[in-house]
Amino acid sequence: MMKCPHCRVSFHEMWINHNLHWRHVTEWLAKICQCPACEDYVIVITKGTFARMVYPAGVCRGPVPPEVPREIAVDYIEASNVLPLSAKASAALARRCLQNVLRSNGYKAKDLAKEIDLILNETDPARAIPESLRMTVDGIRNFGNFSAHPINDLTSLQVIDVEPHEAEWSLDILDEMFEHFYVRPAQARARKAALDAKLAAAGKPASK
Repeated sequence: MMKCPHCRVSFHEMWINHNLHWRHVTEWLAKICQCPACEDYVIVITKGTFARMVYPAGVCRGPVPPEVPREIAVDYIEASNVLPLSAKASAALARRCLQNVLRSNGYKAKDLAKEIDLILNETDPARAIPESLRMTVDGIRNFGNFSAHPINDLTSLQVIDVEPHEAEWSLDILDEMFEHFYVRPAQARARKAALDAKLAAAGKPASK
């Protein structure tokens, strides 16, 4: 299943392959599929293990919430922009982005693996990540490792590569991390401030 880079709706892709003939070279393929939701097309050019999305030129992702610190947002935007060109580079940037999110929220250790362990073992219910994130957040670490180090599949002896949908999944996980660490706390603070202002106007003590 893939997520449409145009409308962001997930669907089961059905690719149609077209051989690209150029000077008697036929190894290049154009893979084309159509999103059933928006009816727009996705086109990927491949040759062997090489694959690059050529249409659309980028992934349509929403803007980074303003509550996210700028240095973290910059890495996320770069990971999004580079995704159509290199899933490896996108996954590596997503890995760095996740590490910065964790460290800025107090989860600091020797490396990302140990920092992920810290957040998975968080005992404070107010800070613990949702169960859906607990099951997926470690994926960014693994995709980042695949992109940074040549890791082999022990059955095929082929180097394990990062697939575009895996790199995009890393960005989806970061979206959830942004909501948990930055957006929802900011919304809660704003609601509390509004309530306290209303209580103060009525001569009542602030909420706890």
